[in-house]
Amino acid sequence: MPLDSFNRQINYLRVSITDHCNLRCVYCMPIRDLHFAPREELLTAAESETGVSAAAGVGYSKVRITGGEPTLRSDVVDIVRRIAGIDGIDDVAMTTNAILLPRWAEELRRAGLNRVNIHVDTLDPERIRRLMRFASVDEVWAGIEAAQNAGFDPIKINAVVVRDYNEGDVVELARLTLERDWHVRFIELMPLGGGECARLALSQYVPNTETRDRIAAVLGDPTPLPNVNPSDESRNYRLPGARGVIGFISPVSEPYCGTCNRMRLTADGKLHLCLLNDDEVDLKQTLRNGGGIESVQGILAEAVRRKPTGHRLDDGISTEDRGMFQIGG
Repeated sequence: MPLDSFNRQINYLRVSITDHCNLRCVYCMPIRDLHFAPREELLTAAESETGVSAAAGVGYSKVRITGGEPTLRSDVVDIVRRIAGIDGIDDVAMTTNAILLPRWAEELRRAGLNRVNIHVDTLDPERIRRLMRFASVDEVWAGIEAAQNAGFDPIKINAVVVRDYNEGDVVELARLTLERDWHVRFIELMPLGGGECARLALSQYVPNTETRDRIAAVLGDPTPLPNVNPSDESRNYRLPGARGVIGFISPVSEPYCGTCNRMRLTADGKLHLCLLNDDEVDLKQTLRNGGGIESVQGILAEAVRRKPTGHRLDDGISTEDRGMFQIGG
């Protein structure tokens, strides 16, 4: 298993397969002046498979498929099947907005996808359109039901909390765990990309301590749960009498950089070394110059060596070159 220069075990690869999305969440994608990678610049299914195979050969065991919105790729099932079939990869998950899961859920499950994380920031029909713009509660809920019917377990819901948009809706999202064995996680805003989305993240930031207190005031004090995996970015709790779990992912107020085990492969073939830094290593060039598994493993080793100790938000420094939709979360 690769060790970086800070003695962290790096065994988790997040693979973005597109920078396109069918939504335009206010903190992630502006409506205008978007620049997407040309199709020919995106890694093919075979190239993604080679990259993951190389990673598995040096000890990576966990893969998350992301976007943009990964279900927009017409070959998404093929990509999942290829990755799930790689020796050494024992967990394949996906982050999705669920809009297209009624079409894909069953096929993705049969292809080897183990779990899905579904992004929805509110269950209020009006506020979801203000915050996630092109989403509707009915569409997302249909996607959640499709995931559940396909056998994905546990269902994980991710909600980004934005002041003046949905901070009052966290109670109803947390309430989902009372009668369902779902995981509902609340994520702090991160200033990514340097544009209007980053500015909103700075001005509308809500610390998770506030979110936790708001939930506790209505649903009771949650009980902390043991942290089984030290690399898990979520701090998990159970509400009184609940079947499911609520979690808090707090990269700004409670950074977890010291236990980070992640590397990110962008849709256009760059190894993005830290979510909140611009440092990258080009993997696609090696792939397209005929490099095989060993060459790719050399690039992976370089990326691990160069992985920074953590973000520098306290110094006012974050990524300027890419927005969240171009990195994959």
